[in-house]
Amino acid sequence: MTYSYTLTGAKMITEEGLFHNGSLTVTDRKITAISTEGSSKLSDQMKEINLPANATVLPGFIDLHIHGANGSDTMDATPIDLQKIAHTITKEGTTSFLATTITQDPTNIKKALQNVAATVQTESNMDGAKVVGIHLEGPFISAPRAGAQPLQHIQKPTISQFQEWLEDSKQLIKLVTYAPEEEGGIDFTSYLHDKGIVASIGHSDATFTQVKEAIDAGATHVTHLYNGMRGFHHREPGVAGTALSSPELFVELIVDGIHVHPDIVKATYYTKSADKIILITDSIRAKWLEEGIYDLGGQQVRYADGKALLENGSLAGSVLKMNDAVKNMIQFSGCTLEEASIMASQNPAKQIGIFDHKGSIALGKDADLTVLDENYEVLLTICEGKIVYDKRGVMNENR
Repeated sequence: MTYSYTLTGAKMITEEGLFHNGSLTVTDRKITAISTEGSSKLSDQMKEINLPANATVLPGFIDLHIHGANGSDTMDATPIDLQKIAHTITKEGTTSFLATTITQDPTNIKKALQNVAATVQTESNMDGAKVVGIHLEGPFISAPRAGAQPLQHIQKPTISQFQEWLEDSKQLIKLVTYAPEEEGGIDFTSYLHDKGIVASIGHSDATFTQVKEAIDAGATHVTHLYNGMRGFHHREPGVAGTALSSPELFVELIVDGIHVHPDIVKATYYTKSADKIILITDSIRAKWLEEGIYDLGGQQVRYADGKALLENGSLAGSVLKMNDAVKNMIQFSGCTLEEASIMASQNPAKQIGIFDHKGSIALGKDADLTVLDENYEVLLTICEGKIVYDKRGVMNENR
């Protein structure tokens, strides 16, 4: 199906910066024209979608770490559940995501990976955000830093097991969270690097020296910085401190005001800069639902007062929405909307190797777009040219 229209009237964040009252034309799923000096003359055949002057058109958000939403989880391993996640998260401006697993029995991980692969093959029928790969979180992690990852299913990093899962996923695993200090961890890092898969240090008790060894072997990413890792100490930087001082590493942040204190978010922004931070949600099936009891990897999670907790009090993912992550990042750190866009779209696209067609507004790229109002509420979400979420129901179409 061909989608052709021009967005006009709003501000716009492109690769060239922020522009007021620009226009952007979508034709056949791609961005085919950009005007930064007001609306260009439209043909009689071209539909115009006139946006409020206080709105901003941004590249669609890319969530590299999301387990679930609206009652569904990647580990449910059904096409319907994956489709429900993909559809739901368009309401928060997300246009692409990595379906994220959790430490579990190998058979359950296999089923989840096979389901993602099979669902992606028929994704043209899905009405929502695009699954651009898989984030394998665990089971190759550290027991002392397991957090909400089930202890009984933790394994040492094993290349042979991972190769089976990579085949099950039809090569869709793009990012792996693991503990490099565990036996076989450095060899595993080198293997991931050679395969072009992002090696992400997380749920790890690694020391400064062990993190540096992993970086030398090809690690380039840190999973939900400060959470599930050896913390910062002035005589032993641990994973958190080494991540801050190592320009090779991108760091994920869950900016919900719960997982990381707002002042630490601000300090991280000053230290790493917008170019090395990736906003994620790490959300679970409770997102977009009422507070109550939910399942995560076979564990009972209580969602109350904005927090998702295991029975032992450990944080168990979040209910954070991507547009709120953007809003919070701006409010906590003082960064600009342009910088928040880099963290929510450009950096994740670059990290998993899809920046040639996603992650920014530029000619020829996929028309993955999010329109926010002045309060960072999502007005409109467009996935590869298709309007998949419209808060106002029917946009003001002048043609």
